[in-house]
Amino acid sequence: MLSNKWSVLFLTAVAPCVWGTTYIVAAELLPPERPLLTAVLRSLPAGVVLLVMVRRLPASGWWWKAFVLGALNIGVFFALLFIAAYRLPGGVAATIGAVQPLLVALFASHWIGEQLSVKKLTTGLTGLVGVGLLVLQAQARLDFLGVTAALGGALAMAAGVVLTKRWGRPDTLLATTSWQLIGGGIFLVPLALIIEGPPPASFTTANIVGYLYLGIIGTALAYSLWFRGIHLMPASTAAFLGLLSPLVATLCGWSILGESLTPGQILGAVIILVTLVAANTTWATPRNTFRKTSHGGRTRPSVAAKNFSNSRRLR
Repeated sequence: MLSNKWSVLFLTAVAPCVWGTTYIVAAELLPPERPLLTAVLRSLPAGVVLLVMVRRLPASGWWWKAFVLGALNIGVFFALLFIAAYRLPGGVAATIGAVQPLLVALFASHWIGEQLSVKKLTTGLTGLVGVGLLVLQAQARLDFLGVTAALGGALAMAAGVVLTKRWGRPDTLLATTSWQLIGGGIFLVPLALIIEGPPPASFTTANIVGYLYLGIIGTALAYSLWFRGIHLMPASTAAFLGLLSPLVATLCGWSILGESLTPGQILGAVIILVTLVAANTTWATPRNTFRKTSHGGRTRPSVAAKNFSNSRRLR
């Protein structure tokens, strides 16, 4: 059972690691100043392909839930993320986005009953400091709209993570992932057309390679692993793994583009790794996940524990 726990943890961590490569792929392979087009092309085609593979539509009560989750986890998040990226230095946007684990812990305590402990708050703040040291530059400038967009993106993704946990998985993993990707893509299409206009008449080979990578690896695979992890882990535990994204992005810049690392960045990377270890090593195993009731007794295992015990049934 312990090995299963760690396999869930590592497979879920693949998603934010892959997302960390998005920055270098976009910079090196994709057309400039078309972020919303990129968001559409990485979500909608991937969702359609998965839907064709599974051939399963949402039940009547799940159509609106799939759209809401798709909008929060993908549509609103991508749109606000790109606004923040254009109006803020990358370090500022990443640092503000690192508040997401704290938001998930807060939402989870109110919406799905996960305990909001001092350790979670401390770990969340420590991770925020680590990301700040890793990516924040001394000459970073602040822009009100950019800061608002970055906070809004973190709020949207945090709400999406917790609602994904709250509403559960009514069908197979690939089916529910496809619904959310399509919902997010549908949300983004009119925004992309209004703000950026129609797509280019043609794409270069590099553009096609970049879009295929983001669509297949960065979206279809990564989001499937991410949603799987959310269902099997406490929401706040999964959210801390998102700190891997700026860490991987910085390492890609250092190893591929030859960017230098300062002592402060190295310290920030170490703090992030320590934060991840602290946040995940205390993830409870099923045998000790009983919660106290309001009457002081013991009740059935938590939802997270039951989901983990059923992990082998994932399709």
